[in-house]
Amino acid sequence: MTQYTEKPIPILPDLENYTETAFIDSPLVPVEENDRIDIRMLYPVLGFQNAESRCLLRKEAWDMLQNAAEKLPEGYRFRIWDAWRPFALQKELFISYSADMIRDFHLEGLPEEEQHQFINKFVANPIPDRDLPPAHTTGGAVDLTLLDPSGNELEMGCGFDAFSDRTRAAYYETEAAQSLPDAETIRSNRRLLYNIMLNAGFTNLPSEWWHFEYGDKNWAHVTGQPALYNGIFEL
Repeated sequence: MTQYTEKPIPILPDLENYTETAFIDSPLVPVEENDRIDIRMLYPVLGFQNAESRCLLRKEAWDMLQNAAEKLPEGYRFRIWDAWRPFALQKELFISYSADMIRDFHLEGLPEEEQHQFINKFVANPIPDRDLPPAHTTGGAVDLTLLDPSGNELEMGCGFDAFSDRTRAAYYETEAAQSLPDAETIRSNRRLLYNIMLNAGFTNLPSEWWHFEYGDKNWAHVTGQPALYNGIFEL
């Protein structure tokens, strides 16, 4: 485990759009539970009208996730919270969470464009462009955490879809976080998830410790390669 927990998570800025594409024909495939992968799709549980109960990923991303799972310490498992999203859910999430963020971050006085720029750090703006789509609509993005051998979610410092600085993958690498409760444990847990996923070929969205992706525009920006997946807005 130490080979993954000793390597720090780099402190990175937010990603920019990357427009180079070389789309491939790759199917969405069902993600199946096994002794190293647990599925708990959260948006149906949270009551979103357009939530997808099935867990789906592009074939290459699913193969990579299985390879990552094989690298987990004995008894540990991934828990998947979200994978492919229909465009209608992305739009529903943006509308629902926008109101919360405008209130919580006191954005009421900003122009709408600046509000959207801020909100987009946490929830992708549902622009209906299949060539530059929200990451989850490509089927290349997955939101997940880790379970310990007893089936408990590891402590990661904040929950899924929280809206604060603590969601940033490298937050617990910063000096400001060192005095927080359980900082060392949380930092180690985040490193374990981050480094196993990156070792498998995924990239991470710097603003969300749980979000990893392959083949979409964010992955393309990080790797400097053309995006492989366009948007699949509905089945």
